Amino acid sequence: MFDQAIEALRTFRSSTDAEAHCDGPCGVYDPASARIAAEAAVSMTKKMLDLTPPNPSDGNAMAAYLNTMSRYAAIKEEQAHLAKSELLVLWTDYFKPPHLEQFPKLHETFWKAAKLCSAVKVEVSAQHAQELMDAVKEIHEIFWKSKGRDVAWYTAS
Repeated sequence: MFDQAIEALRTFRSSTDAEAHCDGPCGVYDPASARIAAEAAVSMTKKMLDLTPPNPSDGNAMAAYLNTMSRYAAIKEEQAHLAKSELLVLWTDYFKPPHLEQFPKLHETFWKAAKLCSAVKVEVSAQHAQELMDAVKEIHEIFWKSKGRDVAWYTAS
């Protein structure tokens, strides 16, 4: 019975072949989500570096400090991982072989950005956090250039 229903659908409507540039419909890809996540990781890195430890003999203040530091660290790591995931989707799903001809350093750019996401996750480094933002900006520019558009780069902070 199921086979008959499938056959009826096939005869009812003929199929056509379709090709797509991307794995998903074009328009669903945007490096903005990577920027937002990277910027959140940068923000948490700055907050961690600015946090002043209290006198260790003040138990309540030390508990509050450790609680705040651990929350900042968790958010930083989560957002750096999210930035990495967003970048990897762009790299593996949006960009295709013709883009390599247009952007010969594409793989190296994404590889370095992914490595920076990992560094930002495990370190508290303002330098690496800024390098990640710079890498995401470069990817933003490549992405929009690949679409023939000039989209301004901006950050929330």
